[in-house]
Amino acid sequence: MKPSTIVVRPAPGRKSRAIVQFGAITVPAAIGRSGRTVIKREGDGATPMASMRLISGFRRGERNGRLATPLPIRRIRGDMLWCDQPGNASYNRLVRAPFGASHEEMRRSDRLYDICLVMDWNISSRARNRGSAIFFHLIRPGYEPTAGCVAVSLADMRRLLPHLRKGTIVRVL
Repeated sequence: MKPSTIVVRPAPGRKSRAIVQFGAITVPAAIGRSGRTVIKREGDGATPMASMRLISGFRRGERNGRLATPLPIRRIRGDMLWCDQPGNASYNRLVRAPFGASHEEMRRSDRLYDICLVMDWNISSRARNRGSAIFFHLIRPGYEPTAGCVAVSLADMRRLLPHLRKGTIVRVL
């Protein structure tokens, strides 16, 4: 039986570093600048300690082309945004530009979302201020901390993708 859970464990030394394990694959990762938390709040910079299902993903097609994965992946367009305004009806949802409320651009210039997997944190059951845009995405140089996401290198993401499908669990310990 293939593994169905990605385990994200804290790495020794820095609260913003982690080890990602999926079956026999073990890779370094970055997590939130504030480390991990059981009480996630919007803007706290922490990665939620939880079990989150993978829902789908996004890719920059001009940079990555087709990806080998059974996970549903959509090509990012320039008008794709992610609402991070807790009081907005579209909080923690994909929205389209123009959009007046606070949001993140999905088509980022820093390449972090060139491959971006959506984890079910505060999505299927939303609550204001519980955190938004908690993704599994690509790393910054030097494994710099994220704003609360889990991030790995492009090479490691490509190793993981063929094994990931809708419903795969990402368990942050």
